[in-house]
Amino acid sequence: MYAIIKIRGSINTAPKVKTTFDLLNLTRSNHLSIWPEDSSRLKMLKKVEGYATFGVINDDVLKELLEKKGNFIEGSDAKKAFAALKEGKTPKEAGIKNCFRMNPPRKGYERKGVKKPYTLGGALGFRGEKINDLILKMM
Repeated sequence: MYAIIKIRGSINTAPKVKTTFDLLNLTRSNHLSIWPEDSSRLKMLKKVEGYATFGVINDDVLKELLEKKGNFIEGSDAKKAFAALKEGKTPKEAGIKNCFRMNPPRKGYERKGVKKPYTLGGALGFRGEKINDLILKMM
């Protein structure tokens, strides 16, 4: 599963980028959403990589995220939602609202700030497994 975190605001951005953020349920900075890995999501992530960071979330961090920040729909809990997500269901089918309100990361983002890509020492773009460290800093 991909974890996507919106880092920068959407003032003065292209309308296609704003629409993509709406489709990903990311309305404000420091919001996180989780999505299954598929080609359509990857195209959406390429479109917003100048304003967000994303990577592959592991099971331990996903469990902790659901326990601490999960916003559940009636009759669901973290264990049921985690099992449903591992089966391949979407977050809505798993019984959670797919927008997690995160805190800003403790000790800040990477040293070159939020306007540079992760590969150059910044915070934007694809992180791979390193997204788990950022999520733990934001909880």
